[in-house]
Amino acid sequence: MSARVFIDGEVGTTGLQIRARLQGRDDIELVSLTEETRKDAGARRDMLNSVDLAVLCLPDDAAREAVSMIENPDVKVIDASTAHRVADGWAYGFPELDADQTGLIAASKRVSNPGCYAVASISMLAPLVGAGVLPADKAVSVNAISGYSGGGKQLIASFEDEAADSYTEAPFFAYGLSLQHKHVPEIQLHGGLSKRPLFVPSVGRFAQGMIVQLPLQLWDLPGTPSPQDVHGVLSSHYAGRKFVTVADLADSSQMARVEPEAANGTNDLRLFVFANEDAGQAVVMALLDNLGKGASGSCVQNLNIMFGFDETVGL
Repeated sequence: MSARVFIDGEVGTTGLQIRARLQGRDDIELVSLTEETRKDAGARRDMLNSVDLAVLCLPDDAAREAVSMIENPDVKVIDASTAHRVADGWAYGFPELDADQTGLIAASKRVSNPGCYAVASISMLAPLVGAGVLPADKAVSVNAISGYSGGGKQLIASFEDEAADSYTEAPFFAYGLSLQHKHVPEIQLHGGLSKRPLFVPSVGRFAQGMIVQLPLQLWDLPGTPSPQDVHGVLSSHYAGRKFVTVADLADSSQMARVEPEAANGTNDLRLFVFANEDAGQAVVMALLDNLGKGASGSCVQNLNIMFGFDETVGL
């Protein structure tokens, strides 16, 4: 079986990365519009309705428009934008979310690819909330740092192009200071939270990579769970999964630092539990490539599932 796939928005960072991961596969036929027809609405409509699957690497409004153009009921869609991540009728593209999620993705013709910060946050929150270790109505803070590639062409230029008006030599900056980051609704819904989490993102002077941190005051949680309890919930939830792994507690206790680029070039999402047991405190930490499991790699994983291919092909 060969699936015909069109990446709408393939010239952007995420689109280029998806194309690179699919290029050369004998089970995928990649099709593209010419430079002259790429912005032609009629040509796009025809292409979107002629393929087996369309991947949307577009701004939110353009993604909604693209979906509205699809009249062929057999066309599958993976939307990499924020537009449909909390929308009814769309499967959330995090196969490891729970035991049923892979099946939901396989059965769906509409899959919303997760955000990079969000998939990391949800990977920590959902199992802990589901197990009752972290109450759904608890005050939750999430802190994160990402490589600048996740911010698109303008942000990339601000770090790489000295001729750009926005060029900066800053090693690091925090943003989203209005506390309205677009991933927050996604984190709240799929993380199982009944209260809005406090999310503080930042960007470092490195192209790819991401660390997301969930601080836990264990002494303030019901039953005063131990670090071993937190670790046990996560380990049990992700047992047998290829792309989400939980580091051994003993190994984590020997670590002096975590580098945000350590998972680059993979589709891995690596979880750690760091703790001060005497103080009743822990930090759950997620490490991933923001363009891997945080974007393009996740998209390819979902595509594989939707067509019944081996989930790991190309990853």
